[in-house]
Amino acid sequence: MHHLDDIDIAILKHLQKNGRAQRNKLAKIVNLSVPSVSERMRKLEEKKLIDGYHAILNPVKFNFDIAAFIFVEIDNSSYHASFVDQAVLEPEIQECHSITGDGSHILKITTKNTASLEKLLSRIQSWEGVKKTRSNIVLSSFKQTREIPLEPSKVSY
Repeated sequence: MHHLDDIDIAILKHLQKNGRAQRNKLAKIVNLSVPSVSERMRKLEEKKLIDGYHAILNPVKFNFDIAAFIFVEIDNSSYHASFVDQAVLEPEIQECHSITGDGSHILKITTKNTASLEKLLSRIQSWEGVKKTRSNIVLSSFKQTREIPLEPSKVSY
């Protein structure tokens, strides 16, 4: 276990809100030099505490009008690896999670329309081991974030 200090936490909190933050701005926020902030960021990246920096696109502007969650049940765990491999290759699947409860996996998808959703469901249902699917279409979204609440603490890396 290693400790993150207040400066690391401040850098990470700011980067969660603005991944494009310039290092000179971060340096002012945490009252350090730009090279010191750069070194801290490099170490946070090396320790895999920062997975990456990404632009968040508005799917509707690109005519991806449907978001949905698809619950998938596979026959048994021997199909798990091949299911995950196929899900990773499918561009409309944004997230794939193994779950407890109803089903074995949940997929978050974004697609253009109901016709493309139907085709995607057909492809998923044809994958070896897929027993059944259940879909919930998103009508509206009020919160979407990848931010996690941070405070000085012990972290594993």
